[in-house]
This record gives sequence, C-alpha cells and structure tokens, in this order.
Amino acid sequence: MPDCLFCKIAARQIPAAIVYEDDELLAFKDINPAAPVHLLVIPKLHLATLSDCDASHVGLLGKMLALAPTLAQEHGCAVSYDDNGNPGGGYKTLINTGPDGGQEVYHLHLHMYGGPRPWRGQR
Repeated sequence: MPDCLFCKIAARQIPAAIVYEDDELLAFKDINPAAPVHLLVIPKLHLATLSDCDASHVGLLGKMLALAPTLAQEHGCAVSYDDNGNPGGGYKTLINTGPDGGQEVYHLHLHMYGGPRPWRGQR
C-alpha cells in the first residue's frame, strides 16, 4: 500500500525506533506513547484491520501476540513474582479495529503498553 504509514516504516522509507524485526514482523516505539513502554507490533504484510484477517493469518496473529512477553521482558515490564509468589509488573496488549474501535492507522497493529497502569491514562 503506497500511502500506508506503517508499510513505509516497514520499508524503511520513514524512520522509527525499531526494537524487533524478523521476516514477518516489525516492532517499534510509538511516537506518542501512552505509557512508559508503548510499542507497536506490525506485520510486514499489509492487512488494514483485524477484520481483514482469515484462517490463513492465524499463524501471523499468534506470532504477533507471542512476541509481547519477549518485548515486555526486554523493556522491563514483564510479570515477575516476589518470594511469596505475588505478581508484580505487567503489560497490556490491544488491537484497535475500525473507527468505532479507535483505529487511527489502517495497518493491523498490536499495542503493547507497560509500566504502572498505563490504561488509566498515566503518561
């Protein structure tokens, strides 16, 4: 897609703070972070929304989601347990789909938010 912002990032036509890349996926820091850690995971294949995915994309979607714990560990927001087994830390994943779902860039992407309760609006 010639006018897609995320396709241009994947093609290195627009710079981004890339934190992960393989043959199918790219992860980079959000330019307007909503949390101390705010990463975007995108497929290199252009899919406009999650609703455009079908059974042939199950592996790609699974790979996107499975990358989140690794990125959380690398960026200091993975779940950890104290000596009593109590959890601490953590992160949130989110895929916005369509205008009513809050999607702004029409290239499938997974947000990974980490840090102290970023879903409560803390920046």
